[in-house]
Amino acid sequence: MDREKKNIFELTNCSVSQYLQMEKLPVAVLLDNVRSMYNVGSVFRTSDAFLISEVILCGITGCPPHPEISKTALGAEESVKWRYCESALTAVKDMKKEGWLICVLEQAHGSIPLQNFIPSSDIKYLLVAGNEVEGVSQEIVDLADIILEIPQHGVKHSLNVSVSVGIALWKMVEFRQ
Repeated sequence: MDREKKNIFELTNCSVSQYLQMEKLPVAVLLDNVRSMYNVGSVFRTSDAFLISEVILCGITGCPPHPEISKTALGAEESVKWRYCESALTAVKDMKKEGWLICVLEQAHGSIPLQNFIPSSDIKYLLVAGNEVEGVSQEIVDLADIILEIPQHGVKHSLNVSVSVGIALWKMVEFRQ
């Protein structure tokens, strides 16, 4: 069995211009007041890997160009479509009007454990993730069509926001890969 690690040339899938022309999945990510630029960069990188259609940065969430975003995004801020909206609430309402199903990633009563979520291939999903301390604002949780929760069993009650987004995106796109 060959177990040699792949080199950079074997790992390169496409150029940025080719990536921009590729069909994206009908999944978008909205970051609601995410403080850490490193977390923002990580979400860009994960979004690139999964062909996410768009990242929407809201409130105090930092935007490219920024050195800390670039450090973790590794250029994905150039390949992934993104936009800034001052109000996450307004952005969520607009996406809902456009037919996106609003999926909030949060620990809340009435949530669905992520492993029980079965995404449909004919639905456009907006995954909303929130601030590292406060989470997603309650007014957005109230607008959610689905609240997804990642079950946790350790001492800590939460995961890093970029890790949570990565886990949730994998679940949302696994059937489309």
